[in-house]
Amino acid sequence: MKRPFINGLGLLGVVSLLSYAAAVVWAPSAYPGYDWMRQAVSDLSAANAPSKDLWNQLSCLYGVGGLVSIMMACVFIQGKLNKTLRIGIYAFAAMNWVSAVGYPLFPLSASGYAGSFQDMMHVYVVTTLVVILSLVSLILIMVGGYRRNGYRSLAIWASIALAAMGAGAVGTSVAPRGYFGLFERLSLFAATGFNAVLGVYLFNGFRSHRSELEKA
Repeated sequence: MKRPFINGLGLLGVVSLLSYAAAVVWAPSAYPGYDWMRQAVSDLSAANAPSKDLWNQLSCLYGVGGLVSIMMACVFIQGKLNKTLRIGIYAFAAMNWVSAVGYPLFPLSASGYAGSFQDMMHVYVVTTLVVILSLVSLILIMVGGYRRNGYRSLAIWASIALAAMGAGAVGTSVAPRGYFGLFERLSLFAATGFNAVLGVYLFNGFRSHRSELEKA
């Protein structure tokens, strides 16, 4: 049976993850003295960062790929799954939009935190919205997924992502400064990785759950 085009677009979620991973791994090569264990990922794309151009090249498919994948998932699940799951996925899509628009709009003015207006918007507004939407969306997906056995695997993935985000948040707050970058990456890859998971579910048409699909 021919796979619908909309399902194939789910693979862009995986492409997004690979593009982001490439930027995180290789962009530091253009930033002399960058310490990935200590410094934030955002330092690589800061306005004055020597790695900014390489970061933009390597991550060019990260934002657009992730957005297309999650938006196609939102289209596909209309009238399917259950209401709690749908709202959770919609909230996760909103988080992706805030991240894709907010961070390029307000990049760090310099590596670290220089205290400028765009730095405050980056850290206190965009990041706060991303964190809140991530937590709300994953919790809703967990509630909706565990409620029905047919969605349990998706709920388990959401639980893993939430646990990783939580560990990352705690680590960046209480761990020595020298490990800030390590714990931050745990949170970031949890979100990007879960977007890829939703992309794979879309690619498969949620077939493993088809017997559970229902009207709201």
